[in-house]
Amino acid sequence: MRKKIVAANWKMNLDLTEGAELVNDIFNGSPQLTEHKIVVIAPPFIHLTHTGAQLVGMNHVHLGAQNCYSEASGAYTGEISAAMLKSAEVEYVIIGHSERREYFHEDDAMLAKKVNLALANGLKVIFCCGEPLAIRDANDQNAYVESQLIAGLFHLPVTALTDITIAYEPIWAIGTGRTATSAQAQDMHAHIRTVLGNKYGDTVAADTSILYGGSCKPSNAAELFACPDVDGGLIGGASLKAAEFLGIVAAMSNA
Repeated sequence: MRKKIVAANWKMNLDLTEGAELVNDIFNGSPQLTEHKIVVIAPPFIHLTHTGAQLVGMNHVHLGAQNCYSEASGAYTGEISAAMLKSAEVEYVIIGHSERREYFHEDDAMLAKKVNLALANGLKVIFCCGEPLAIRDANDQNAYVESQLIAGLFHLPVTALTDITIAYEPIWAIGTGRTATSAQAQDMHAHIRTVLGNKYGDTVAADTSILYGGSCKPSNAAELFACPDVDGGLIGGASLKAAEFLGIVAAMSNA
């Protein structure tokens, strides 16, 4: 049975005090969660130890990180290794986010190395994929996303897929004034599941959680999460306000 997941990506926002207050507000909101309906909170690196301590009393809420480096250790000033994240009791790490691909020029080979190191250190991976506007307008989105999955994940043995969650980001629908419909989200999620099934078999495909990462908010979360292949969301801006985030969590819990 695959998990329903709402993952909060705070990006480069919130100081330590603001982050602690947000986690407290989420805790006080008492989201209804289970082993198969969970929340992941991925704050900036400086929050990890403090946020992790806050999450100790929160059932089915897990600590995540926004990134890790593609090398195990060494002279890489400013970077964080997968082993460091593990030592901070991080459980999940986001790899291949569209902003990392675009702003920091992370290519498929680097992302595959990151995936390998994360898994080798016992972390669960939220692997991001998604197409930009030009690709969507050319109707090449299926092939584009499939190529990202092949390059970033398909070197893995089937046993590793239990620690992989996929997040689909329609980059063309983020900050462009265009909105992805629930039908478009479902179509891509179904395609991703088919691609996984062709490589790893239908059982693995059925058990892999696929999250939607395109401006999900309380007003559209229930509709999105009602789609049969949408298993939750990777939430950016709406994760910075407790009421909005809890509204999305409630939609996931009720789906």
